[in-house]
Amino acid sequence: MEPLDSDLDYMVRPSRPAGSSSRTKALLIFPILGIILVVVFAAAAIFQLDLSDLVDSLMGLLILLFVLALVMLFWAMAPRAKQTRSDI
Repeated sequence: MEPLDSDLDYMVRPSRPAGSSSRTKALLIFPILGIILVVVFAAAAIFQLDLSDLVDSLMGLLILLFVLALVMLFWAMAPRAKQTRSDI
């Protein structure tokens, strides 16, 4: 067996501080929409509102929001185009 080469130099990059225009802040729309949806359901339960006509539209909206959340998550975590790779 060969000995492990433990003399490798690893390049460590410091993490960049998140700016005020961070793309992940755009994801805050989903908790806001969730709170609005919970308030609508609570109002329907308290005031006995009939939401049966809205169920199909609401399910379509929730599926659309789920797909949109996945797309925005990948978009927010993707590296930015302005970054330069100086280590190449």
